[in-house]
Amino acid sequence: MKRSTERILTTHAGSLPRPLALQNVIKAYLDGQSYEEVELTGQIQSAVAEVVRQQADAGVDIPSDGEQSKTGFLLYGNDRLSGFELVQIQPGERPRARRRDEEAFSDFYAEYFKTERDQGPRRQPLCTGPISYTGHALIQQDIENFQAALTGVATEEAFLPAIAPGTFGRGENQYYPDEEAFLYAIADAIKEEYKAIVDAGFLLQIDDPGLPDTWDMQVPALSVEEYRKLAVIRIDALNHALDGIPEDRVRYHICWGSWHGPHSTDIPLKEIVDLVLRVNAGGYSIEAANPRHEHEWKLWEDVKLPEGKVLIPGVISHSTNHIEHSELVAQRITNFASVVGVENLVAGTDCGFSQRALNPRLHPSIVWAKLQALSEGAKIASKQIFG
Repeated sequence: MKRSTERILTTHAGSLPRPLALQNVIKAYLDGQSYEEVELTGQIQSAVAEVVRQQADAGVDIPSDGEQSKTGFLLYGNDRLSGFELVQIQPGERPRARRRDEEAFSDFYAEYFKTERDQGPRRQPLCTGPISYTGHALIQQDIENFQAALTGVATEEAFLPAIAPGTFGRGENQYYPDEEAFLYAIADAIKEEYKAIVDAGFLLQIDDPGLPDTWDMQVPALSVEEYRKLAVIRIDALNHALDGIPEDRVRYHICWGSWHGPHSTDIPLKEIVDLVLRVNAGGYSIEAANPRHEHEWKLWEDVKLPEGKVLIPGVISHSTNHIEHSELVAQRITNFASVVGVENLVAGTDCGFSQRALNPRLHPSIVWAKLQALSEGAKIASKQIFG
């Protein structure tokens, strides 16, 4: 894993907006309508090539494929694991219980959910049988598309994201005897995808927003200690899936969810940071740039980043249409450099910009402007630090 030894390197959290033509084919798939597989394949290849070019133009040092092939956080996992059935979710029907943040701001959320772009019938995975990995062709296609797109593009490194067992495992289980058995079954299966990514020469990013944001789903609230016990099971299952993969080829991403709500009931980073560092990874990508979590950079004055590890804090937020000033980005970067050491720092973003293919969190024009601000801020910080 590359380090910022001569200048501040930049990256982001993985997902990027899909072009409209690709969204249209994905929508047909999600709605259970007919679509041409050849068209979907061609649209994905084209989208990956374009998104890699745009990242290079924006100055991103460590790009991803933008997750262009993935329909969403849960459904992409369902596409690649056996043992699940898809349960139809009708408009107005909820796939899971309300969050505590929704209870606290019910009037706001009643209006907010009306703005979500993909409100039609959707499907959620339900585990009804033994889990195994079936996504070999899909991950191979992801790898080949990304390799082709990177040809002739100058990068420091490149990464592909994959979901953590604990986050995918928040779906309903009707087959395994308990949650632990369910999570370890997912881990045993998904490790094949993890290995394929690393064997192809890419960094593996583990996406695990579920570690922090499942806290908000506990109604009534658990104590912090009770919640940590549940989280430890998820961390242990993830480390089981990562067994045999070199730590310096893995980066672990957490955030408190990508939706643009109050986030008044987010669990503080200080309550889980030791669990984050327990993951067998060489880098830790952590949300740190929005008004709810920006103050937490000072936590690293007291928490020691393990030797040889890299911190990838968000210095660009997905939660606002404001484009961060490059001087502010530089200030955030130098704050983190002062507490973890510049060589242990890579500048990133809080969260992905389009985890759900049909519901980008920001307009694409703003996304690219934000990534440009990230690279400009990193240049300013590099000049200040390295001279």
